This record gives sequence, C-alpha cells and structure tokens, in this order.
Amino acid sequence: MPHSDNALVRKLSNFIKLSPAEQTCLFEIQSKPEKIAAKTDIVHEGQTDHRAYILQSGWACCYKLLPDGGRQVITFSLPGDFMGLRSVLLRTSDHSFASVSDVTLSSIAVPRMIRVFSDFPRLGAALLWAVSRDEAVMVEHLVGIGRRSAIERAAHFFLELGQRLELVGMASDTKFECPLNQYLLADALGLTAIHVNRVLRQLREQGLITLKAHHVVIDDVKGLKKLAGFDNAYLDQPRPWAKIEE
Repeated sequence: MPHSDNALVRKLSNFIKLSPAEQTCLFEIQSKPEKIAAKTDIVHEGQTDHRAYILQSGWACCYKLLPDGGRQVITFSLPGDFMGLRSVLLRTSDHSFASVSDVTLSSIAVPRMIRVFSDFPRLGAALLWAVSRDEAVMVEHLVGIGRRSAIERAAHFFLELGQRLELVGMASDTKFECPLNQYLLADALGLTAIHVNRVLRQLREQGLITLKAHHVVIDDVKGLKKLAGFDNAYLDQPRPWAKIEE
C-alpha cells in the first residue's frame, strides 16, 4: 500500500509534513494487520496486558457498560484513529472497544510504542496531537449530552463525523458513508432508539440531513451548523504544515 493511501499517514500529515523515515515508521507499525468481523469485542474493560491499536479500515466504538446492562458509547473510532492509546500505560483498560463494521487493525505493544516516541520525537508529537484531538472530541460529546437538546446533539454529531472523515479523505463537504444504526446512535447520544428516530425525522423534515442506505447527506450545511451551534475549532482541522518544522 502506498504511504499516501494510509489513513494514519493522511491524518498525521495534517499536523506535520512527515519525512520519508517517519512515513516508513508509521507504515511498519501497521505492517501486520488483522481482520476483525463486525460486532466483535476487541478489548474489554478491566483487561490487562492490553495494547494500542491502529484502525486501518472500518468503524469501531469505545464504550462502557453499566451494571444494569446499559451501554454508553464514548466515541466512534474511524480509519487512522488509535484505540486504547490513552490507557495503554494503565494496569487495566478503563473502557471496552468493539468493531461496528468489519475492520482491519494493527496492534502495537507498549515497548514498541515507546521506541517510536524515542526514535521519532516529531512523530511522537504528532501522535500526541491526535490523542489530544480525540480527547477534545470526548469533551465535546460530554457537553452535548449535558447541555444540548436532542436535535442539537444529533446535528452536532453528524457535522463532527463528516469533518473527522474528511480529514482522512473519506467524506466530502456534504456526504459520507455511515454504518451506524439507531441503537448505536442512541447509545452515543444518550437517547432511546425511538427518540433518535424522531430526531432524524425532524432533521429530514427541516431539510437539513438525509440518511439513506448507510449514507448521510447534509442538505443544508449552513442551517445544520446554526442549529447545532457548531464551531469546529476543537477538531483542529487541516491547516498549513507549520506547528513543527523539519
């Protein structure tokens, strides 16, 4: 696979202009991919000796289960995302993650991850940027669940998904594939599946979003942003390579 076709390379290239050696390093740590079927647990909460994972293709979700069986989806992982990196140095994993669709991923042991940071400090900084960005997404989700109305929450969520996918070349300004069903959306947005269905109908009737056959079409970007009060500053989207010079 050419380096330019790799989602993680595309993602991190928005933070620094990767050198050939840095691109090769990223390619090497993903050189033994594993295919996982949809709806398969990859790591469970409380697991020890866990690794970090890089999602190369497909969608996954990070979640926590409550004692009564309820599930809160913390975030959805997209191609180019790390899973478990922020908790890889903890004794046990503080959350679970599972595949949503069929996925391809690579695992990285802690010693290998530490060597990457040591041998390629600029690359380490870029990875820290990616993790910081993921944390910002989770903070925004917390704000959404706590303070936004159901329809504002859903509108914000789809705008965010579109921009995250656009970063790795998997979305246009107004259209992207989305394998999420109403139950996953409900667990992510803190709503019931029935309420999600009602909100999606409202968004469609207002001419803002159309969901059909696992595709999302944003029919009115400006209107949807106004409804959601969407400001993408927290996503730190593409800009000229300038933060860390070679």
